[in-house]
Amino acid sequence: MFNVLILCTHNSARSVLAEGMLNQLSAEAGKADRAFSAGSAPSGRLNPFAIEALRNAGVDTSGYRSKSWDEFTTESAPALSLVITVCDNAASEQCPVFFAGSGPQPVKVHWGYPDPSNAEGGDTGKRRAFELTRQALGFRMLQLLALPLESLARPELQAAAARIGRS
Repeated sequence: MFNVLILCTHNSARSVLAEGMLNQLSAEAGKADRAFSAGSAPSGRLNPFAIEALRNAGVDTSGYRSKSWDEFTTESAPALSLVITVCDNAASEQCPVFFAGSGPQPVKVHWGYPDPSNAEGGDTGKRRAFELTRQALGFRMLQLLALPLESLARPELQAAAARIGRS
């Protein structure tokens, strides 16, 4: 099993969209690969537009909640193979730097996305921004799941995940 942690600051929008899409696509492909999401300063709530975009794509969000990255540094946390940060570099948003608990450190990459919560155009604009962000993250998650994740060496995984982030 290949475990991915998607990080942002508040764990309410982009990281939640990425978690939902990877888990949905992995299940549809009959794979056991799993995504988790967390934030360095979680908001304590999920953005309703993120939940709406995921549900509209058929993702079951019933167990979703805003989580702290601290949950992934304990002995009982799942072993992580990859950590993806999804903060917005263009907005000078500070992306979290994650260090796993015990065991080997996961490969880390950055896939920057603007925060759809800041979209203009009222609720209609936000809905559009969340849907487009969900689609973009879903496309990258499809690319990730197409890799032979279990057999890639760390440098190969690093290079492949970085390449996907540039797509």
